[in-house]
Amino acid sequence: MKSTALVLLFLSGVYSGFSQSTDSTHDKKIVLPWFVERFKISAGFFYVVNKTNIKVEVTDGTGTDINMEKDLGLNKEIGTFLADFQWQVSRRSRINLNYYNVNRSSNHTLNQDIIFEDNTYSANSNVHSFFNTTIYQFSYGYAILSKPEYEAGLMVGTHVLQAKTGISINNETVGSTMNNSFGFTAPLPDLGIWGAWAVSRRLAINAGISYFALNLNNKSGRLLAFNLNLIYKIIDQLDITLGYTGLDFKVDVIQPEASGYFKWGYNGPALAVNFSFGKKSWTH
Repeated sequence: MKSTALVLLFLSGVYSGFSQSTDSTHDKKIVLPWFVERFKISAGFFYVVNKTNIKVEVTDGTGTDINMEKDLGLNKEIGTFLADFQWQVSRRSRINLNYYNVNRSSNHTLNQDIIFEDNTYSANSNVHSFFNTTIYQFSYGYAILSKPEYEAGLMVGTHVLQAKTGISINNETVGSTMNNSFGFTAPLPDLGIWGAWAVSRRLAINAGISYFALNLNNKSGRLLAFNLNLIYKIIDQLDITLGYTGLDFKVDVIQPEASGYFKWGYNGPALAVNFSFGKKSWTH
């Protein structure tokens, strides 16, 4: 009986100490780096340097591997608008939504025959071509390390890629028109790591990299994305970001009438303005 009583007394003391420790922890205010905000909206300009290869062929047919910048005259460099929304759900968890699109077109005289889907576009023909892409990115990040000066963690998300490309020709001498187009929507999941460091009260650095490969139904793909950013705080709730971003993906798409191979890589600098709002009181 005595030993049982001592055990019960010991367990009671442990529980009491744990309870007091937990209560004091709950009362303790957590300090996070200054760049961690409850809500953040970003808008800016992205200067994109592209490298694009495609091949579209009918079933049991042969298509031409096309370098769209070299063979079809699409601009290699172009500027575009980007937008981002970030929600810091808790001390360690955050959600990001990101959007941008890159649309390019050209009129170009072919230097070689090109087979696109079920048509052959002959050398010296004048063709109109386009390659339009829209990317929606969703990600969830969890900070494994979370300190007043820095944080680092893991992220999981997806890039939803909408792409459409095509070629057309108008041969006025014979009054005929040829045109072909091919489009798809592909969700490409990714896993990655990220980190950020407050260099000073106004300057911070963050970076991230993600990768994934997937085979699903009639699509297969591979994705590699990275970014490196400098953040400068102008005033409370307003800062600017100067960064460098890159993405490289490969997608194979099989459709009933045709199949397509798409390899698109881009990188370039981006400048964005960030507006923050919401209460910044973090507790366990």
